[in-house]
Amino acid sequence: QVQLAESGGGSVQAGGSLRLSCAASRHVWCWGWFRQAPGKEREGVATIMSYGTTTYAESLKGRFTISRDVAKNTAYLQMNSLTPEDTGMYYCAADPSFGVCSGPELRFGYWGHGAQVTVSS
Repeated sequence: QVQLAESGGGSVQAGGSLRLSCAASRHVWCWGWFRQAPGKEREGVATIMSYGTTTYAESLKGRFTISRDVAKNTAYLQMNSLTPEDTGMYYCAADPSFGVCSGPELRFGYWGHGAQVTVSS
């Protein structure tokens, strides 16, 4: 079992920045950040392996950066140049299985409760 706790959400004006954190209760091999805007489907934001390999949603490259601190079992999502379109609930996901994390398609087994991000114009 893995418990995930997100923090760092909040309200910011357009152009501002926020950093989300996701603390895991134990070591995990991969992390992911997802978001869901009101009335829209959940979408992937970024993923990172414990050894550092990252992926990003194409539309967010250059503004969002995912990172992790393996010693702290914590992942981060740095979000810059935020726009109102970035408003939504942001979810952290992770998995402790190397097999799951190294597979052709990431299917995270554990999810956080979400952190609200609101960007005003």
